[in-house]
Amino acid sequence: MSLNPYQISVVVPFLNEDESIPELIQWIERVMAASHFTYEIILVDDGSTDNSWKIVELESQRNPNIKAIKFRRNYGKSAALNVGFHAVSGDVVITMDADMQDSPDEIPELYRLITEENYDIVSGWKKKRFDPISKTIPTKFFNYVTRKISGIHLHDFNCGLKAYKQDVVKSIEVYNEMHRYIPVIAKWAGFKKIGEKVVQHRSRKYGTTKFGGISRFINGFLDLLTIFFVSKFGKKPMHFFGVWGTIMFILGFIGALTIGIDKLVHVYNGDTLPRNITEQPVFFLCLVALIIGVQLFLAGFIGEMISRNATERNIYGITKKIGLND
Repeated sequence: MSLNPYQISVVVPFLNEDESIPELIQWIERVMAASHFTYEIILVDDGSTDNSWKIVELESQRNPNIKAIKFRRNYGKSAALNVGFHAVSGDVVITMDADMQDSPDEIPELYRLITEENYDIVSGWKKKRFDPISKTIPTKFFNYVTRKISGIHLHDFNCGLKAYKQDVVKSIEVYNEMHRYIPVIAKWAGFKKIGEKVVQHRSRKYGTTKFGGISRFINGFLDLLTIFFVSKFGKKPMHFFGVWGTIMFILGFIGALTIGIDKLVHVYNGDTLPRNITEQPVFFLCLVALIIGVQLFLAGFIGEMISRNATERNIYGITKKIGLND
C-alpha cells in the first residue's frame, strides 16, 4: 500500500493563461471526482504578467488540493516542470499544458497504464494535430532524430501530456529547454519501460502560443546533443576529453618523431642540404595535435575536479507558494 498522500499529482506549468486556468482546473476536478482519485494540482507560474496568479490564489482558497509556485521572472517550461517535480507527493505524476490543448479526460487511462501495466513513463502522442505545417514538419524531423539517437520509439517527444511514476520525476533534473527530452533523460537514468498513448489534441481556445520560431528547433537539437554528452560523460569527463586528448597527443608525437628521425637519416647519409624540420607543413600539424592533446587532457582533468566537487543547484527565484512547504 502506498505511503504517499495522493494517488495523482497533476503538474501544470503556465505563462499568462488567466483565461484558461479556471476552466482547466474545473475540468481536472470533474475527472478526479468521477474516478474517485485522491489528487493534488500543482500550478507553476513561470513569471506571468497577467491576472493568472490572482486567479490561482482564488482557486486555492476554494479547493485545498490546489497548490502553486510563482517564479519571480520567466525561466522557461523546463524550470517550471523541474520545480513542480520536486514538489509532488503523488504516486503518479501527470503533466499537462495550461492552454486547454491537453484533455484531462486522458488522466484515468494514463494512471492505469502506470499502475497496472507498470510503465515508468507514458508519453502522449497527438497523432492528429491542429498545428500549422510550419510547426508539424520540423517537429516530425526532430522526433525522428531523437528516436534514432535515443533508441526510444516515441512519435511525439514534445507532447506536454505525460504520466510518470513518482520515482522517475524525483530522479531526474530538467533545465534549459530539455523538457522535450524527458523520456531520454529518464532512460539514461535507468527508467527503461517507456510507453505511448494516442491522446486528443485540442485546438487552442484562448490566447496565443508562448512557444514558437525556428530558434526552438535549433535549441532543441543542441539540447539533445547536450543530454547525450552529459548522460554519457557528465560524471566521467576524463573518459571523453582524456581519450581524445591522448589520441591527439600520440598522433602528434609520432608524427614529430617521424619527421625528426627522417632528418637524422638524411644527415647520417651525408645529405648536405637536408630539409629543415620547420619548413615542413606536417611539422606544424603535429605541433597543433600535441597542443590540442594536452589541452583536451587538461579539460578532462578540470572537468573531473568540478564534477567531484559540484553541489546541487537551486537557481530559480521563487517569490510565492501556496499549500507547499519550503
